[in-house]
Amino acid sequence: MLAEHWPFFDLRVTTPRVELRYPTDDDLARIIALVSEPIHDPDFMPFSVPWTRVPAPRREREALQWWWRSRTDFTTAEWRLHFGVWVDGEPVGVQDVSAHEFPVTRSVTTGSWIVQRRHGEGIGKEMRAAVLHLAFAGLEAQEAHTSAFFDNAPSLGVTRSLGYLPNGSRIDEREGQPARHDLFVLPRAVWEQRRRADITIDGLTACLDPLGLGEDDGHTR
Repeated sequence: MLAEHWPFFDLRVTTPRVELRYPTDDDLARIIALVSEPIHDPDFMPFSVPWTRVPAPRREREALQWWWRSRTDFTTAEWRLHFGVWVDGEPVGVQDVSAHEFPVTRSVTTGSWIVQRRHGEGIGKEMRAAVLHLAFAGLEAQEAHTSAFFDNAPSLGVTRSLGYLPNGSRIDEREGQPARHDLFVLPRAVWEQRRRADITIDGLTACLDPLGLGEDDGHTR
């Protein structure tokens, strides 16, 4: 019933290996359970905001608040879509895509994490490919941005394997220390060269209006 008013609940991006879906609160209950598990090695921090250091149960509570806040703060000028990543019917992580003034900029930024026990299975590349398909094929984006700390080899490997181009770097604070953040951009023309025919999008048309787009700006297939 809520999907009539918040159509993102019906949004799905599916590949042969993974499904990205905008989670209902029932889905969130299963995704939040992942937050209690290890996401990365304890002596490494891949995130600018070290949320994985927060002790339970506050970590889970604040994660839930973050998901809810992304709904309430959603506007056509500034939005973020958080997707649960599902493999064989089980949640394994989170993939998001965000934008600022997207109808004008046609530019998106992505971020993600996978529960540590599923690292090394190629899921990271597959879920990024899925959200890029949503951005480029579904929303007619012209470029996609991402970033990772210089020592986050798995994330950098996924980014380079999908054709992103280096786009500079910046020094960020990471747990009280300076660390270089490498920046990347994927132009639409480069994505088109690697475009896949085995990724489908369902439920997008009803989402176009809250994204500030018309039906001519996106399509489902």
